[in-house]
Amino acid sequence: MIKYNLKKNNNRKSDYYGQYYAYPVIDETIDLDKLAAHMASHNTPFSKGVIRGLLTDMVSCIKELMLEGKNVKINDLAIFSIGIKNAKGGAASEEEFSVSSNIQTVKFRARATGELTSKSLDVAASLKRVGKTTTVTPEGGGNTPEP
Repeated sequence: MIKYNLKKNNNRKSDYYGQYYAYPVIDETIDLDKLAAHMASHNTPFSKGVIRGLLTDMVSCIKELMLEGKNVKINDLAIFSIGIKNAKGGAASEEEFSVSSNIQTVKFRARATGELTSKSLDVAASLKRVGKTTTVTPEGGGNTPEP
């Protein structure tokens, strides 16, 4: 069950001022220990500790491979890769290009693959509204409940 709240766009400068949008409510973030315990509870012959060790090594290897310029695909989950966010404006020529001036940041990317697609999530997900509607303020000052 995916829970969501509604938020009203309160930014008067936006073309979407006054419109309501759904935002997912995240109850908990599952770390590797909890993921290992969850996996161990599915009648596997492997202990939580063994699974945790494998997951820890997997994370380390994915980071290593991505930093070597490789994409890592975990079937039916995601393809992990590195992206580059270029600075606005670009360089006028190859000679004028520099990493420090023209690259803003390096980004982590993950895109769904195989059985995990937006279409399959649309079919499998059930949604439930929770909480009160809030207002999104333009200053990023947080969310305030609607009267």
